[in-house]
Order: sequence, then structure tokens, then C-alpha cells
Amino acid sequence: MSGNEAERTTGEALAAGLAEAGTEVVFGIPGAHMYAFNDALAREAGRIRFIHTRHEQGAGYMAYGYARASGRPGVFTVVPGPGVLNAGAALSTAYAGGTPVLCVTGNIFSNLIGQGRGQLHELPDQLATLGSITRWAGRVEHASETGRMLGRAFGEMARGRGGPAAIEAPWDVMAAKGTVRGGYEAEAVLPPPLDEGQLARAAEMIAEAENPMIFVGFGAMGAGAEVLALARKLGAPVVAHRSGKGVIPEDDPLAVNMVAGYDLYRDCDLILGIGSRLELPFMRWQWKPEGVKVLRIDIDPTEAVRLKPDGFVLGDAGEACAALLGRVGEGPDRGAAIAAARAAAQEKIDGVQPQVGFLKAIRAALPRDGFFVEEISQVGFTARFAFPVYEPRTYVTSAYQENLGFGYNTALGVKVANPDRAVVAVTGDGGFLFGAQEMATAAQHGIGVVVVVFDNGAFGNVLRDQDTMYEGRRLGAELGNPDFVAMAKSFGLHAERADTPEALEAALKAALDRDEPALICVKQERGSDGSPWPLLMPPPHGEGPKKGYF
Repeated sequence: MSGNEAERTTGEALAAGLAEAGTEVVFGIPGAHMYAFNDALAREAGRIRFIHTRHEQGAGYMAYGYARASGRPGVFTVVPGPGVLNAGAALSTAYAGGTPVLCVTGNIFSNLIGQGRGQLHELPDQLATLGSITRWAGRVEHASETGRMLGRAFGEMARGRGGPAAIEAPWDVMAAKGTVRGGYEAEAVLPPPLDEGQLARAAEMIAEAENPMIFVGFGAMGAGAEVLALARKLGAPVVAHRSGKGVIPEDDPLAVNMVAGYDLYRDCDLILGIGSRLELPFMRWQWKPEGVKVLRIDIDPTEAVRLKPDGFVLGDAGEACAALLGRVGEGPDRGAAIAAARAAAQEKIDGVQPQVGFLKAIRAALPRDGFFVEEISQVGFTARFAFPVYEPRTYVTSAYQENLGFGYNTALGVKVANPDRAVVAVTGDGGFLFGAQEMATAAQHGIGVVVVVFDNGAFGNVLRDQDTMYEGRRLGAELGNPDFVAMAKSFGLHAERADTPEALEAALKAALDRDEPALICVKQERGSDGSPWPLLMPPPHGEGPKKGYF
């Protein structure tokens, strides 16, 4: 063997390759199919930290939180079959959010795959299952393939809009030795070059517009400075829904929340979407002002097909905005109109109580660069327009998957990636019990997330819809809950009640100062939350209110 060759098992090659790729943490649960990989990870303890969770879904969400908050790939490992399926919600969330998450798993013995023998953890076609919720999934058939397969996985996670990948190895292959040349064969991933014709068309459209409006999504998260420079030159407001929150600081005069954006939208003559699916105008507001044109900047060429614009620039958001900056002229000063819309929006927002009062308390306690992890709940929904965000990546969301059980588990991964920064998760009582067992993970590994559980004894949206749309026929919406404070203390967390915004702010400040795992329970009367949906899903201008919220 040459100097860069070695005899390794596939498990050893996978562990070494992950370390060579820069992986610092792997989340997961060990199991029989994965023992060769698990043991190799144990021997890589000097380079890779292993955080074991109490549920496969928790491992996947923690990897997602790690990646979403840091921009670095999040890696988790689970057993095949039920382990993969349990983690499937996290992988589908990473797919929705364009977030680099790698699942490393096993499979049954190679000679039994596809035979339907009922081997332990067998799925009819696990690779196809993984392929349906990732950007790429591959099977390692021999240890010598490992470096190339890892390179492909990391390349796919980084290419274009990004997203999850998966690697599986059959049980026998995972433990079999082979000659391995290196552990990780990196693929070069470059953004597509900007097209001069597309830039010229974009500049022409901008020059023709009097009231352009910029919509940003997660694809613009690394381009905040360029987006803001372009917005200032055009005098254009910048609006984000959830995934784009933090692209520019929301206390900048040109930043508008979705409520203010809705009012400004009626006079818009150019929609400029930057790294955004344009969910607000086309899915939530569901209308276009007469004559408005659509210009999109996106690194994913398929976005030009999914929602066909009048102009499209393929490329990196930052590079495209910087290129346009020298091609467009100064726009009119719209500062007064934007400021008026911001003030009018705040009046409307302040009427959504008690959620807004609690969100203001959280914002007051959380440092400017602290992380806020939402989950679908009355407070989580309201946060999308009522919680200001000042730094990139600090507002962590499940994108369009809207998963119950997402918030707390994801927040643990956020904290692992950012141990010196504050992390707060908000969740409802229903969602929290999807993943409450991960309090054990937080306590055992010292992960100092503070979770605020709003206990209103209900699946709040379901309860409201059943009462207002289905004549009060309630089915499965009312919840009987444990004592969350006592429950958290039994796991070893600091826990307390705080039922007013003032009490919550004080408790949260103290918990963040301690920087240890903690739970704060806010007890509320069932059905007492004001509805955020008139602001999240307003009717097209001039029409009556919508029914429901989809």
C-alpha cells in the first residue's frame, strides 16, 4: 500500500472522512447495524464530539439546528428502518429549508436487500425512501468508496440552495475492511457565473419601477450587506416572512415586517425576490397589484420554472446584488411612507395579545445576537411579524414544514453550534411533548437552552378553527398536561412558572445568566390567545376576511 492508503472498515473510513471534512459534532443513537461506525466514532473522540439523544427525531432536529444556526453541515446517525423513519421529519425540514444535514445510517445485510425476508429494521426500499426527502442519497458497497461518497454528499449539501443528504452502508459492509485511499474526497462547489444579459434585463426592470419592493428569504442570509446596499440605493423597503428574518437588521429604517409590507405592497410596481420563494405575495397575500412585475435573484434555476418571473438572475445573492448596484440609479426617497407603514403596523401588532406582550419580554431579555427558535404555536406564529431580529441566522424556523416537536430539539443543536451565545426556544404545550424527552439530553450534555413552554391546554389553532368554523365541535384539541415545572426538575433542569410578561422577562434574564438547561412555563387559559391569522393571512386588498389560514 502507498503512504496514503490504509486498511479500514467502512465504519472507520466514514468516521475519519467526517473528521477530515471538518465535522466537529455528530448527534445520534447507537445501534447494532451501526456498531462498526459507532466504535470508530468513539475512537475519533479527540476530533468529533458525540451527543446521544433520546429519540431519532431529536438527533435529526439537533443536526438541523446546528446547521441552520452555523452554516456548517449538521451530521446525525441513526439505525436503519424505524430509526430513519423517526428522523424523517427532520430530513424533510432540512429539505424545505435548504439546510445541509447529513444522515449516516446502515441497512440490512447486503445479500438480503430487496429480498423481503423481514430482516431486522428492513424497509422495502430504504434508499428510495431517503432519496425522496433528501437532495441525494447513496449506498456505500465497499470501504474504498467511502471518500468519494462522502465528497458527493457534502457537495450536494452545498450546491445551489443546499439541503440534506444521506449515506447508508449495509450491516456487513459497515464492518468489512478494505483498502481506503484517504477518507474524504472533496468536490469543488462554485456558484453559477452571473449572466450579463440577465443582469442587463434586471437593471432595466429596476429602472422602470417607481415603487420596487424587496422580498428576502433564507437564500439571502449571507448577503445582508449587499441586499441593504441595493435597498438603500433604490429606497426600497425590505420584507421577510420567517426564513428571511435577520438578512438585514429589523431596526433599519428600510426593514419592514410582513404587516407593514402588506400595506406598502398595494403601491408596489416591482417585486424583487432575493433568495425567496415569494411566499408572502403569492401564497399568503394571494394577489398582485395591477401591472406589477416580478424579478427574481436565485441560485436555484428551477425557481425560474416553479414561479415564472418577468426577469430572472441566476446566481449567488450577494454577488448578484453587488453586480446590480453599479447598474442601477438612485431611487426616490420613500422614507416617510415606509416609516408611516411601520408605525401603523405596530398598532395592529400590539392588538394580538397576550402573545405580543410575552414576545416583547423575550426580546428585552435576549441579547441582540441571541437565537430565537420558534415552533408552531400561538406565540410562534405571532413572532413572525412581532419579534424583531437583528442578526443573520438568529431566527430559526422549520420553513414550510411547520413541525410540531421541532422547536426545543432544534434549539439544542443551535446551542451546541453556538455555546457562547444565548438560545431561547418557544413552544406550545402540545408541541413540547413531542420531544420533551430531550431534556435528558440537555441535562446530560450540559446544553444551556432555555425553553419557554406556553401551556394553554390545547392545540390552539385546531381549537380556534373548530370553534369558529365548525360550530364548536371539538375533537382532539383539548389537552391534559403534566406539571411542566415538576417534569423539568425531574430531568435536572432549573424550572419555574412565569405567567406575566414582567415575570417572564425577569426569569428569562436570570436563566440566560446561569447559562444552563432551563424551562419556564407560562400558564394560560385555554382559548385566551388572540388570533394572529388576520395579520399572517390578510385578504387581498378590498376583499373580506379569509376563512381558515391556508
